[in-house]
Amino acid sequence: MWFVGLGVLLILMKVGDVGFVAGWSWIAVLSPFALAVVWWVWADGSGYTQRKAMEQLEERQAKRRQRALEALGRDKPGQRR
Repeated sequence: MWFVGLGVLLILMKVGDVGFVAGWSWIAVLSPFALAVVWWVWADGSGYTQRKAMEQLEERQAKRRQRALEALGRDKPGQRR
């Protein structure tokens, strides 16, 4: 996502003739989009995307479990009353 944002910023700077980007070639300006494609291919192929999704799911489950324990009055797992 960072590559896409950078690419859009560079395109806007190139079209608007702003700063040092105005003198760059279009290939240099559009290169962040190619890097984004390479990143997405690697992330999907290596399983990075799926691992991150699973980590987020596990984190949400842990938070939900903790809230349920707090609602029952058992703030600390393993605590007996």
